[in-house]
Amino acid sequence: MNVKKFTAPTSREALRKVREALGPDAVILSNRPVDGVVEILALDNDDVASLSAPAPESEMAAPRPSLNVRADDFAAPAPAPRPFVQEPAARVPLNQLYGIDDDIPAPTPAPAPAPAPQTYANRRAPQAEAPAFDMNAMTAMMSAAIAQARESAASAAAAEMNGMMNELRAMRGMMETQLAELSWGNTQQREPQKAAVLRELLAAGFSASLSRYLIDKLPAGKDAAESMRWVKTVLARNLTTIADEDAILDRGGVFALVGPTGVGKTTTTAKLAARCVMRHGPEKLALITTDAYRIGGHEQLRIYGKILGVMVHSVKDEADLRIALKELRNKHTVLIDTIGMSQRDQMVTEQVAMLTNSGAHVQRLLCMNATATNETLNEVVRSYQGSGLAGCIMTKLDEAASIGGVLDVMIRQKLNLYYVSNGQRVPEDLHMADRAMLVDRAFRNKRDAAAQIQDSDLPLMMSGLGNLNNDRSLREVYVG
Repeated sequence: MNVKKFTAPTSREALRKVREALGPDAVILSNRPVDGVVEILALDNDDVASLSAPAPESEMAAPRPSLNVRADDFAAPAPAPRPFVQEPAARVPLNQLYGIDDDIPAPTPAPAPAPAPQTYANRRAPQAEAPAFDMNAMTAMMSAAIAQARESAASAAAAEMNGMMNELRAMRGMMETQLAELSWGNTQQREPQKAAVLRELLAAGFSASLSRYLIDKLPAGKDAAESMRWVKTVLARNLTTIADEDAILDRGGVFALVGPTGVGKTTTTAKLAARCVMRHGPEKLALITTDAYRIGGHEQLRIYGKILGVMVHSVKDEADLRIALKELRNKHTVLIDTIGMSQRDQMVTEQVAMLTNSGAHVQRLLCMNATATNETLNEVVRSYQGSGLAGCIMTKLDEAASIGGVLDVMIRQKLNLYYVSNGQRVPEDLHMADRAMLVDRAFRNKRDAAAQIQDSDLPLMMSGLGNLNNDRSLREVYVG
């Protein structure tokens, strides 16, 4: 064995000397500082190989058997359990008990079998091997934990951001309300005629948003009477009506009357049918009913058709409607009486789709109840509008206390008003729409209702409207 010593001021220089002298495979035996220098004892790799491999003729090179013996195999064997041996019972003289002369000793139990000798095989059972470490499973678990932590953090951040945005919106709404209230209070003091006109509009049933929009556009320098005339003129100008009956009676086509339950679709259909028969005759008209839901729902229209001498066809679905319209394509006018349903019913969408996909150009006329509220009528229009309405018919005019709500919806939704129905008589109670008459009727006999609205209530009513510029229905209202 040839051990060499190398010294240098630093370990780096000492290792460089070892590498130069013995090569990169040298074996480092020791490394220590001595007297301010670093001393390294190293050995050549060939010398280490000669030490690890014994000579072939030596005893160390001879093969040795593998015993595979454990230390506890040489421990003293555990003592065998002592077998249970029952002591022999005492001899009992049977002649004393049963009057028998012979004595029978108590039976002695057989000795317990000796335990099997312990051997190396059954002396100690091998221990179960430890399960192997699965790096892929550990990586998957760590990835899942990291993803779950990220998801939890993102959810918490989103919830916190949502709460913050809600608080900001609430603060913005409060500020807009207070500023609008202050602004309207100042306007009311400077221009009292606007407060009088606003009370008239609200008492007539017009919405607060449309009323405030008209008040904001009201020209300055007008008194209450002049301002009221200006408002009526603007409302009549924005109310769209047909000029004459030629749009329906002379031009003809396929018309479907739609609307909620009880709005008067069947009666209005009979009134239109009577007008068509009086102008073109019964052979130019056809009636179709889709009301197969109510018991006897189509019988009312059949009675009207029998009186007018017009055949009434009943259809159930889109296929029947397509066939019926194809057979009646030579008719001048076809009127369809549809089933009434709530504007919140999902079947409204199916009904609109059935009329749209019937294979003919079906013009839908929405029957609007004049007694309904502004919010209800807005829902009805949104539900039955679909791809577009050809127009509307105002019904139950004779039952309405105020018609400002229905006029408000027609103006904001840009609906074309065809007829006005004010009774049950067929066909007398169906009239052409007169814009000036309808607007004047909306404000008629509303002085008492307007007087009930206090000046102190107006700022609060106007402050909750927010920014009117965001209301798209008011953008097309012409006030010029």
